[in-house]
Amino acid sequence: MISAILLAVGLYAVVDPPTTPFIWSEARRLGGVEREWVAIEDIAPVMARSVVAAEDANFCLHWGLDLDAIRAAMDAGGNRGASTISQQVVKNVYLWHGRSWFRKALEAGMTPVVELFWPKRRILEVYLNIAEFDEGVFGVGAAARHYFGVEARDLTPVQAARLAAILPDPKGRSASDPSQLVRNRAARIVDGAETILRDGRARCFER
Repeated sequence: MISAILLAVGLYAVVDPPTTPFIWSEARRLGGVEREWVAIEDIAPVMARSVVAAEDANFCLHWGLDLDAIRAAMDAGGNRGASTISQQVVKNVYLWHGRSWFRKALEAGMTPVVELFWPKRRILEVYLNIAEFDEGVFGVGAAARHYFGVEARDLTPVQAARLAAILPDPKGRSASDPSQLVRNRAARIVDGAETILRDGRARCFER
């Protein structure tokens, strides 16, 4: 089993995942999905900073598991907000959705392995290309066209922040017709993306 995990992790370090279990199941359910892989070099840098600011501000500082966030979530009585971008990549690329302890254990075990073999920039590139942004819309390339009619490289700071703001609930929120909640969250993300650029927390994935 260990050799199979190492092989799978090593493969996707250099090969773009053609699909994921969730994307595959949604494509079957919907009869197809919108998705096109976009290299991170062709994604507006502010988009990468925005998802990090929104989802995992310490992305450059941890090794896949943010222990401080986990402890804070446990103190708050749950695990909400404790999942890092790296964990989300492992869950979506290699595993299945669900809350079983077995799946969580696999996720926790595989995440440091991905962090060992993949550069942070690669982890973020995969995340941006497999994240769900609306029903049947996966990846920032499809999302940028779906919501704003632009390419991923042309996203503005506000557009990037709105895309990041809908990630917790992509089927219930809209980036192009944002609720006040999404507008408020996006405003905080704009500030957060600027902050991590200034203080160096974007250094591990920017060139």
